[in-house]
Amino acid sequence: MDKSVQDKLVEQQDKIERKFQGIGKGKYSRILKMAKKPNGDEYTKVILIAGFGIVLLGLIGFAIYYIMQIMF
Repeated sequence: MDKSVQDKLVEQQDKIERKFQGIGKGKYSRILKMAKKPNGDEYTKVILIAGFGIVLLGLIGFAIYYIMQIMF
């Protein structure tokens, strides 16, 4: 017997709800519970470190490009 569209939708909704019930109970739950929003000082440090890394990679790339121009 074919199921109605509404029955199929209810089954899909139940599947989705079962998947999300496990959030916070698995192996990552401890990490999620310990996680917090960074304060201004932490955020600034992350931005500075990431920015320094981007600039460093850019300088390395430019140095390689410059050396390649000289050699060829």
